[in-house]
Order: sequence, then C-alpha cells, then structure tokens
Amino acid sequence: MRIGVDVGGTKIEAIALDQGGRETFRKRVPTPRGDYQGTLDAIAGLVRDAGEGSVGIGIPGAMTGEVVKNANSNWLIGKPFKRDLERAIGREVRIENDANCFALSEAVDGPGRDAEIVFGVILGTGVGGGVVFRKTVLRGVNAIAGEWGHNPMPGEADGRACYCGRQDCIETYLCGPAFERDGRNLDRYHDRLARALGGVINILDPGVIVLGGGLSNLPSLYSEVPRLWGRYIFSNTVATRLVPPVYGDSSGVRGAAWLWNKPTTAP
Repeated sequence: MRIGVDVGGTKIEAIALDQGGRETFRKRVPTPRGDYQGTLDAIAGLVRDAGEGSVGIGIPGAMTGEVVKNANSNWLIGKPFKRDLERAIGREVRIENDANCFALSEAVDGPGRDAEIVFGVILGTGVGGGVVFRKTVLRGVNAIAGEWGHNPMPGEADGRACYCGRQDCIETYLCGPAFERDGRNLDRYHDRLARALGGVINILDPGVIVLGGGLSNLPSLYSEVPRLWGRYIFSNTVATRLVPPVYGDSSGVRGAAWLWNKPTTAP
C-alpha cells in the first residue's frame, strides 16, 4: 500500500492506494494551526489509521537540508520535519512540495500519463507549479524547480508588490485575488496566462500542462490560452496540451502517495 498525506492550512488529509492506484482509505482532520507538535501527532494518527505501507507527505513549502522553508504553514518553517515525523510514525517518509505532488498525481495516472514532461500549475490564492519528468518529480538543487510564479510577468511592469519581496511576479497577475481585483477580466487573464505559460514551454517544452487550483475551473482557459500562446512560443507549431486535472482537489494527496512510485525522486 502507498499512503499519502496532504498537509494543508485548514485540513490534513490522508489516503491509501493499492498497487493499481485504487483508493482504499481516506480520512481528514482539522489542521492544528500554529502547533508543530500537534501537526506531527495529527499526521501520525492518520498514518496509523491508514495501515501499513509507504508514506509520502505533501506540504505547502519545501525541505531544504533538514528543515522546512517557504511554507505557508509557518509553524513548520525551520523545523526538522522529516526527522521528527519519522520518529513519530516509526517509518521512513518522503516529503515534497504540494504543487509537486499535484503534478506527480496527474503525470502518473492522469492526463499526463503518456507525456515525458508534465508541468503542473496551481492557480489559486497563490501561483505554484511542479515539474515531472518520466513520472519523477524534479526538485532542483535549490528545491524550487517549477516555481514559475516568482518570475517576472512578461510584458507587465505595474510595480505590483509580491509577498516574496519582489515586484511584478507572475503570481501578482494570475492568482485568484489578482483576478478579482482586475474585475474578472477574462480576455486580459487569458493573454497573461498565455504569456506566462509561453515562457514555460520555451524552457521545458512539456507534453502536457495541467491546471489546478480554483481558477482551473474556468472552462475558457483550455480553449483560449492555447489559441493565444503561439505568439509567445519559439516554434511554428505547439503540440503541448493544456488540460484540467482528473483528480481535482485529490491530486495533492494522491501525488504524495505516488512519491514512492520510484526508488527516489530526482535531485
């Protein structure tokens, strides 16, 4: 069995998948916000309830060395989360950023199952991303592979402040709050997303880009953005497919379970 745990800001969810990817267990509990030990205890309890098997964890941040960085759940930052969690549950765990888990889920048995390179996009309160190559998560030497949301938005210079300390990050134009501030202007949003993803395609050339997060529910993205992005891509033809997720909100926790799909994730 493969057990996956998604550590969110309001809930922690666990599932178990059999060897064929069929779900055999699912349970969620409220996140003990601000309570590091309480978070460890909640995860350990869910893993015990799920039963025996490998354990993968998705977190809203990244492991760098022994500690967590860049986590929205700020009580995890600077903590030796992997070490402490392994002690709490008595098993080895693999930990990845939640956007990486989303991308992995959709690459293993979602719309990216036949693609060599899959880019997973989160368009929600923030803008995140993950890269999967041959069904293996790419982390990068700085554990930031896929963080396209903190590149500058091509063709824009409004001086929009980003929480990261920079200005005019892609996130400040494509996140949910930005969409609302811009009056839900779909034409403008389509073009901005096409520009931003055009840059991703020029670098990664993925077979599939999967959209997740609340804004992925806008049907027009899947027709209008591919219609526009050709003008920003260094190719006469673009075979990349832009698709919605198969597993929706469950992609993160499923991807955590699939962290054990191969012996190790790529460096």
